[in-house]
Amino acid sequence: MTDLPARLRAAPYQAYSYSYPHKSAYRELAQPVDLARLWQQEDRSALFGYIHIPFCTYRCGFCNLFALGQPGAGLVNGYLNQLLRQLRVVGALLGERRFARFAIGGGTPTYLDADQLARLFEAVQTHLVPELVQIPSGIEVSPETATRERLQHCRAAGVDRVSMGVQSFVDAELGALVRPAQTTAVLQAVDTVRTLDFPTLNLDLIYGIPGQTPGSFAASLQTLLALQPEEIYLYPLYVRERTGLGRMQRKLSANADDPRRALYELGRDTLCAAGYVQVSMRLFRAAHAPESGGPAYCCQDDGMIGLGCGARSYTRGLHYSDHYAVERAGVSAILRDYIAQPEEAFASARYGFVLDAQEQRRRYLIQSLLTWPGLDTAAFAARFGCAARDCFGELDELLQAGLAETRGELIALTALGMAHADAIGPWLNSSAVRARLDGHAAA
Repeated sequence: MTDLPARLRAAPYQAYSYSYPHKSAYRELAQPVDLARLWQQEDRSALFGYIHIPFCTYRCGFCNLFALGQPGAGLVNGYLNQLLRQLRVVGALLGERRFARFAIGGGTPTYLDADQLARLFEAVQTHLVPELVQIPSGIEVSPETATRERLQHCRAAGVDRVSMGVQSFVDAELGALVRPAQTTAVLQAVDTVRTLDFPTLNLDLIYGIPGQTPGSFAASLQTLLALQPEEIYLYPLYVRERTGLGRMQRKLSANADDPRRALYELGRDTLCAAGYVQVSMRLFRAAHAPESGGPAYCCQDDGMIGLGCGARSYTRGLHYSDHYAVERAGVSAILRDYIAQPEEAFASARYGFVLDAQEQRRRYLIQSLLTWPGLDTAAFAARFGCAARDCFGELDELLQAGLAETRGELIALTALGMAHADAIGPWLNSSAVRARLDGHAAA
């Protein structure tokens, strides 16, 4: 038997398994991998395109993303120029392809000014995604950078989803997150998004903030609901060692006094009562959210092309990226190395994670199970030639513990299982991935 029951009791909040494996499991590859040859072996009919802009007006205390607060103008210009070169190189080597989704994340992509955003979108359409205006695409913004001029360029390029981190509407809670008070800026940004007719607005809140109470979280939820976003993400606060909060305080204790489980249930129940449908532990979608009109994309099946320092790319057998850091000195050094690379360096991968057949099956399992409707066992068997429950005894444990249930051909987390998704995801990691993650944490 595994340690699942003990894990759930002792530490229900382990990590957000938004991808598998996490980037901190990546290492130097034994040999550089030629990207043209690699992608020629992949299905390129429904790709996800992603561009990373690793700059922010300020660095939030909880953030462990690859991002840099308050970069100099010279660094930003140098980065953008290099990113445009990378777009040309990668676009040329991919050959015939079609994109189903596109997103720009960070950091804060709208840290770029309007002219820089216009240059970026022009290059994307010229070199990588000519069908950009015809497919679903999104961008992450911050309240203070979501200006009308910037967002007009985004909308003209076909962006139809804007995501903004609000985190809280309580000034003291924002201060605890090392963020400035911003309620007025949030309301102005939402008004701009609505005026420009973006079909989908996503807003984020965080629960488990020091000093947060059920009452204050409920008040933030009601303020958020009044804005009627099409999507809402509720994130539990994690305090990581290399982040600003991690240097200021010890990690949140994972014991009976941890407030996050009760706040999660409060948030979940409030949003569901307001007509939102829960998609994952974090994502809730409104009934008025538009249906995607673009080509189908399945993160378990289709490839991802990531461009820009900090972006990841996924093929079936290889995930690759640049190096990863959280602290300012490490991020700055990696950015300088990226900007100094010759163009030909973008034609190969040197850092990443090789997925053997078992790791490919495991990735499919984790990516499916942690989001409703769940794991399609028929699709799993058709792809891998074996039954999911034969490959992964963990599924029987989840079923026996009442954390998952069968629904026809699906195996899906129950409401209890979804509440523990941040423990179930890491529990499903392979031993090899766990060892790499532990090695990175100890470095």
